[in-house]
Amino acid sequence: MPNPNPKPDLRYMAEQLARLIEVSVTLNSTLNLDELLRFIILTATEIIDCESVSILLYDEKRKRLVFAAATGSDPKRLAETPVPLDSSLAGTIFRENKIISLSDVQNDPRHYAVVSRNVGFEVHNILGVPMRIQDKPTGVLEALNKRDGNFDESDADILSVIASQAAVAINNARLVKALQDAYDELRIADQLKANFLALASHELRTPLGVIIGYATFLQEESHGELSDHAKQVLNAAMQMRVLVDAMTNLNMLRSKEIVMHRLVIPVQQVLRGAYGEVKRLADAKGQKVILALPDNPIPVKCDPDKLTSAFVNLLDNAVRFTPDGGKITIGAKAEPGGGVLAWVQDTGKGIPEGELKKIFQEFYQVEPHTTRKHGGLGIGLSIAKGLVEAHGGTIWAESPGPGKGSTFKVLLPFLSTTALQMIER
Repeated sequence: MPNPNPKPDLRYMAEQLARLIEVSVTLNSTLNLDELLRFIILTATEIIDCESVSILLYDEKRKRLVFAAATGSDPKRLAETPVPLDSSLAGTIFRENKIISLSDVQNDPRHYAVVSRNVGFEVHNILGVPMRIQDKPTGVLEALNKRDGNFDESDADILSVIASQAAVAINNARLVKALQDAYDELRIADQLKANFLALASHELRTPLGVIIGYATFLQEESHGELSDHAKQVLNAAMQMRVLVDAMTNLNMLRSKEIVMHRLVIPVQQVLRGAYGEVKRLADAKGQKVILALPDNPIPVKCDPDKLTSAFVNLLDNAVRFTPDGGKITIGAKAEPGGGVLAWVQDTGKGIPEGELKKIFQEFYQVEPHTTRKHGGLGIGLSIAKGLVEAHGGTIWAESPGPGKGSTFKVLLPFLSTTALQMIER
């Protein structure tokens, strides 16, 4: 006679449903793969009431199943025991994408006894369900040795729900881990690059100082052809010094260790200082540099060395991409709405419209590396941008197009009336 009171069954179903909801919440909020695997096997073991639960994931490279986790077993020994697809129960579940429940595993020819021998665990009965993502099998979830009798249809339903949710959660955790690994590799690469820049710039400074010193002495003391040779050596050394300074500044900006020592000074002082740094290079190319600077001082609050370095990079870029005999203009003015606008204009090769923003990216160069006609590391403009922004300013490039020159503009913050009075005293 059937039981007229189904309440115990309903209570059991409600408890199981509550547990599955709890499992679902946890699976969707855990992205650490090791923690996720451990939670799945422990929770499934408790809910199904069995001795052990194992997760096998498909290894696409080796075309086999591998243990990702299992309760009561040594994870290292399990990981060293791959499970074949064609001669195992797990392989059958995976290949045929179906549930298998057996009450007598030992007499089934598909039982892969190697795993049991390796970990010292004897399997009596088993319930295995495929783990799927959009009907594509990704692994197998197995429950082993039901504590009370054999696995039934209810166990299969519950384990299938857990497997479906676990497959998605494991896939998400794997994606997050892959992204984290990629980020870590990029971070290590960035650190190696920063270390190289710091070491290279440091090691190059001493020999460069010696070369510049001797080349200057030879140029001043010699005459004729020897003086010309010394001048060429000096110009090359000065270009190298610009590169070394650029590497130093880039490393400083990337490490975020920039320290500002701000003073209120005329922007003309900064621009003339920057011009002095590149004058020799411009003279070597026969370029005419025009200082279009107003007589009245235009005050800016800045770190003089760092802001000068920003304009050195802009001027070095102008000299590099302006042909011999070309013209470069350095200008500045006070903006009516506040702020200081400074610019470097050249008659060089110009910039395509689509490249006007890209040129400020680190190591970016308009010219393809296979057909480059101009030197440089492609970091000068990114350094200028970093130094200008460190002062609270903005920088941008304008160009009518290729072959029509370009203008780099820098807008620095407005100074108060008090600061203006300070500089006029």
